[in-house]
Amino acid sequence: MTDAIDLTVMYAVHGALRRELAQLDRVTTAADRDPVRVLATAPGWTLFKQALRAHHAAEDGALWPSLRRNLAGSPKDLALLEVMEAEHAAIAPVIQAIDELLTGPGDDPLRLGQLTDALIRGLAGHLRHEEDTAFPLIRRTLSAEQWAHFSQVHAQYIGEDAPLLMPWLLDGADEPTATKLLAQLPVDAYAACTALWVPAYTALDRWGPGSTV
Repeated sequence: MTDAIDLTVMYAVHGALRRELAQLDRVTTAADRDPVRVLATAPGWTLFKQALRAHHAAEDGALWPSLRRNLAGSPKDLALLEVMEAEHAAIAPVIQAIDELLTGPGDDPLRLGQLTDALIRGLAGHLRHEEDTAFPLIRRTLSAEQWAHFSQVHAQYIGEDAPLLMPWLLDGADEPTATKLLAQLPVDAYAACTALWVPAYTALDRWGPGSTV
């Protein structure tokens, strides 16, 4: 295990995704609102997809390939990486199906509930599986240079969405985690985040009336 690998960002992303899965469950099971209409217009759904897409793209493009090179000759560990990628691939079509339903001509809350339930169970299971099995591999085998490369790629995928995704990531984070996340920002981005990005995000009605963190 190397002390150079700090998984704070990974755990923060996972925590934020779990928070949004809980919101998604609340929205799609509320008896007093049309879940199709709510989800079709909810900024929270767009933010969730942006964050998940960036996170998975960075893992697929920079994290798993580095681990695969390091784990050559270890079939069991290589098989685990194949499973991680397969779990990513299984999630994307469910999100696509939800979007197609939201933009389609019909209004099918029952089908939406089935799809969002599949997304919630699938992604929650993947996050847990990744933390239990892939995180130990990252700590044990990834070099500091490889981890820095992944972190850079992850930041690049967030890119111009940072003014929304950084406050999204900070939302509900404990003080030590928030401090570490903010410390990674350049000085100008740190100033913008605290003065502009967080207030704008706080004012955003992400999941409609009655939304809770």
